[in-house]
Amino acid sequence: MDKIVHVVGARPNFMKVAPVIEAMAAEAEAQGRSLKQILVHTGQHYSPEMSTLFFDELGLPVPDINLEIGSGSHGPQTGRIMEAFEQVLFDEKPDAVLVVGDVNSTIACALDAKKLGIEVIHVEAGLRSGDLGMPEEINRILTDSISDKLFITEPSAEHNLAKEGVPASRVHFVGNVMIDSLLKHRDAALARSTLDQFPVSAGEYLLVTLHRPSNVDNEKTLGQLVDAIIEAAKALPVLMPLHPRTAANLERFGLKDKLVSDRITITEPQGYLDFMHLTANARAVLTDSGGIQEETTILGVPCITARENTERPVTISCGTNQLVESNWSAIGPALKGVLARDGSSNGKSVPEFWDGSAARRIAKILLK
Repeated sequence: MDKIVHVVGARPNFMKVAPVIEAMAAEAEAQGRSLKQILVHTGQHYSPEMSTLFFDELGLPVPDINLEIGSGSHGPQTGRIMEAFEQVLFDEKPDAVLVVGDVNSTIACALDAKKLGIEVIHVEAGLRSGDLGMPEEINRILTDSISDKLFITEPSAEHNLAKEGVPASRVHFVGNVMIDSLLKHRDAALARSTLDQFPVSAGEYLLVTLHRPSNVDNEKTLGQLVDAIIEAAKALPVLMPLHPRTAANLERFGLKDKLVSDRITITEPQGYLDFMHLTANARAVLTDSGGIQEETTILGVPCITARENTERPVTISCGTNQLVESNWSAIGPALKGVLARDGSSNGKSVPEFWDGSAARRIAKILLK
C-alpha cells in the first residue's frame, strides 16, 4: 500500500481517524517505506467547533480535501457525497479507502471505492443494535458487507459479522480507536477549568446529553424525558449541554420552559476536551450517545443510557453502562441505584484492547 484515503464525515470521526493516521505514519517510517495519506472531510456535518483551535488544541490533522456537502435528508446527502468523492478517487487513485463509524459518509464513500475496485477498510465494524429503524444501523450493515478489512472494537462485533456471513479472515479484533484519543487527551481535559463556569461541584451533578431522533423527535418521548430530568434534578443538580436538534424540538413542542429551574443548568454544546472534563467530574451521565457509553466506561463514571438497545454491549458487560427506557419509571431507579453506590465501585473492568494501542494494531496489519 502506497496511498490511502481516510474519510471523515462528522466531528467525532476526526477523533477516530487521527490516531490511525498517526500510527500509520509511524509504522511506515519504522519500515522505511513511503506512504501517502490523504484526509477527506465530506462536510456532512458542519460544526461551529470545527475551527483552527479544534485542530491545534487536539493536534489533529487538517483535511487535505473538504467536499463541503452540508446537511440534508439521507437520499440527497448520500448522493452528493458519492458524486463528489468519486471524483476524488479518480484524481488520487488510492490503493485503499478507510472509513470509520456509521454516518452517511461511511457508506457513501465505501460504495464509491468498492465500485471502482479500491480496497475498503472499515474501522469500528460489526457493531449492531438490532434496530433497523436507526439509519446508522443500515449504514453499518451495508458498509460491513462490502468491506475488505473490518477492524472491530469488541467481541460482540465478531459474532455479528459471523452471523452475516463475513469471512473471519477479513475481521481483525484491534480495540477502540476512540479510546486511543481519549487516553491521549485525558490529562489535558482534566486539567481544564470547564467546571468553574457552572454552578455545580465535582462529583455532585448529573450530566445529561440527548440527541437521537427516537428520543427527541417524538413529542411524547421528549416530554417524558423532560419530566425525568425535572425529577432527577430533585436528587442531583443537572448540567445539560443542549444539542441543536434537541433545542429545536424543545421549542417546537413547547417544552423548553419546563426546564427552567435553579437545579437545571442548560448550556451550549461543548468541545471535545471540555465535554470530557464535564463527563469525568460527573456523578453520573444520562445519555443516548454511543460514544459516551464508551467514554464513561473508561472514565469510570456511571452511565444511564435512555435507549431500547445499544450497539456497544461491552459497555454494559464490562463497563459502567446500563440501558433503560426513556421515562422516569426506568431512569429513576437507575439513578437511585447509582447514588446508593460508593463512587469507587462505579466500574467493572476495562474492555479488552481498550488500552490506547488500537491504531497501532491497525497500522501493523495494513502495512504488514
